[in-house]
Amino acid sequence: MSILPESETLDAFHRGAFHLVQPALKGHRAGVDAMVLASAVPDGFSGRLADLGAGAGAAGLAVAARCPASTVTLVERSAFMAGFARKTLAHPLNADISRRVSLVEADVTLTGRARVAAGLPDNAFDFAIMNPPFNAEGDRQTPDAVKAEAHVMPKDMFEQWIRTAAAMVKPGGGIAIIARPISIGEILTALSGRFGGLTLVPVQPRGHEAAIRIVVRGALGSRARLTLAPALVLHGETGNAFTERTEAIGNGLKGLL
Repeated sequence: MSILPESETLDAFHRGAFHLVQPALKGHRAGVDAMVLASAVPDGFSGRLADLGAGAGAAGLAVAARCPASTVTLVERSAFMAGFARKTLAHPLNADISRRVSLVEADVTLTGRARVAAGLPDNAFDFAIMNPPFNAEGDRQTPDAVKAEAHVMPKDMFEQWIRTAAAMVKPGGGIAIIARPISIGEILTALSGRFGGLTLVPVQPRGHEAAIRIVVRGALGSRARLTLAPALVLHGETGNAFTERTEAIGNGLKGLL
């Protein structure tokens, strides 16, 4: 097996079910958020899924690994990160899973004919997941321009990304989003009139601490009421070990809901 350059790492996920080639020195590196997002897709999902803003492909590949009848399209705008997604899909350790995964290098905010021409047609997917940039433009930013692009949300971002998901997903199809709790108002506004039957899952570091992430799952066109599900608690009251539930989710052994 070839040796990776110092600027790259090869990281195993789901206990070796798939591997990511990721940037070591700059750019976005996947972690717990991607695994939690992927776990919001129902167990046994067997349709077409779009991972919007996929980076190197962590969340999309996690869905493909846990749901062996699914097919996944990674959508990534950054040429830098799309390059890592290509390396990930081409890696020999991913030979089996990559047969069900493809990459589209495109801006999630494209609309109409431009989006379709980029390879993201209307009503073509059964589910869309997204882990969009979550830092406000006024927050302190990293000097790494690639990482900043992945982490800093532009104005009206949730409206644009959710609009795209609503166009791409079939009626009754699903959506899952992971974001900071501060964005919940914008997310619910953008989902309104598009996706319903929403389930919200807070993600807390410890049982007594405030949520640091919120996961939202819904269905296109549903009129069912919103549900607040039990929180995912990442760690026990002491130490940094993950809880049993978080370990199972992180290793692709069970879904979030």
